[in-house]
Amino acid sequence: MLNIVFLTNSWVTSFNQPGLCITVAMLLHYFLLAAFTWMCLESVHFYLALVKVFNVYVPKYILKCCIAGWGIPAIVITLVLIVNKDFYGNGSFSESHPYSNFCWIQDNTVFYISVVAYFFLIFLMNTAMFITVLLQVHSVKTRTQKTSRFWKR
Repeated sequence: MLNIVFLTNSWVTSFNQPGLCITVAMLLHYFLLAAFTWMCLESVHFYLALVKVFNVYVPKYILKCCIAGWGIPAIVITLVLIVNKDFYGNGSFSESHPYSNFCWIQDNTVFYISVVAYFFLIFLMNTAMFITVLLQVHSVKTRTQKTSRFWKR
C-alpha cells in the first residue's frame, strides 16, 4: 500500500483538492510508519525465535503483533491530525519544476518528530536485537566447537 500511495501521490496532487491531498498525505505517512513498525516487530520475532527459543509462549501472539503493527502508526497519525490537520498538504519540492508537487507533511518539526525520530527509534531497536542475536549465535557456535573438541579427545 505504501508503494501504491507513493506512486499515485503526484497524480492525485494534480486535482488540486485540499481534502484529497490531506488524505493521501495521511495515508502515505501511515503506511510508511506501519512499514517501520512491522520491521521492528520482525526483529522482535527474530529475537524470540533465535535467543528465547524455549518457553516462549505468547498468548494471541499474532493478534498482538497486528494490533502493534497497525495500531501504533494509527496513534501517531491521529495525534498529528488532532494537533492540526493542516500539517498535511500539498507542497512543491522545487520552484523550477512545477510538476513536482507532492502531498506530504508540510511542517518540518512534525516531520522530524513523527518520521525521523520514529525511524531512529526503530533503527536502534533493530540494531540492539541484531547484536543480541549475533552474540547468541556466536555463543552457540563456540559451545558447539568446545563440545566437539571434547568428544574428539
